[in-house]
Amino acid sequence: MWLSQLTGALLLGMFTSAALASEGRLLATGGASSLEGAAGGGITPWAVLAGYGERGEWGADVFATRVETGDYRLDVAGMAVAYDNRIELSYARQRFDLGNLARNLSLPENSLSQDIFGIKVRLFGDLIYDQLPQVSLGIQHKRQKDFLIPSLVGAQRDEDTEGYLTASRLILGGAFGYNLLLNGGVRYSRANELGLLGFGGDRRDRRSVLKEGSLAVLLNRQWAVGVEYREKPDNLNFAGESDWADLFVGYFPNKHLAIVLAYARLGEIATLDNQNGAYLSVQGSF
Repeated sequence: MWLSQLTGALLLGMFTSAALASEGRLLATGGASSLEGAAGGGITPWAVLAGYGERGEWGADVFATRVETGDYRLDVAGMAVAYDNRIELSYARQRFDLGNLARNLSLPENSLSQDIFGIKVRLFGDLIYDQLPQVSLGIQHKRQKDFLIPSLVGAQRDEDTEGYLTASRLILGGAFGYNLLLNGGVRYSRANELGLLGFGGDRRDRRSVLKEGSLAVLLNRQWAVGVEYREKPDNLNFAGESDWADLFVGYFPNKHLAIVLAYARLGEIATLDNQNGAYLSVQGSF
């Protein structure tokens, strides 16, 4: 209920603020909103910044996302604001419904949640027009809000800070005449399941260098299809942590709205295998 109400409020604010949208950047080059709030894909950030603002301009996104696997549900809502196409600040609140696991094991809590505060800075390059790809550095501080269950399964702390470096390039006509977006990055993190299961563990309590990336083909001005991959750490003895991947379709009817639908392969999460399912995200930009 809270997610649908927030989505409605975000979209209302988006349309009333539509006159503020920049006309500079190409449609869809602002990407969507990741699960952690930064601009980019669904499970991985890109080097692009929120909104469509250019030099000396503001841009912003608001979003709501749901992921359903059958056993679990993840709801995320948040926003990001960028200035000068140089710096981005973001916030996301995640709520992870434990569903069948909580009922089967009579767990003391039926959900986990966390807050994520992020900053991303474009270091150099440009998505399209520079000889170098656009390269950005991001830092995210995460605060797990329901630490009882993570502490019982071996997590060492309820908050932590991680960093990532990502590079993005849009190649005009690069896929048999269609525009091709390539993105790759590395993350320095010890977050268990994004941090929802705390940080560090009884198997390993140090940060790892993790690979992530995505590829998207822009079929026309409004539609994009692509794939994403994100490597995950494996810090806890009680359960393995699988790498994530998805296949997505993005619809960008204008610069104020983006809708992303994906099939996500999340593997094992907290002892339950084959956690694959649907991903839906709605984003407003201004």
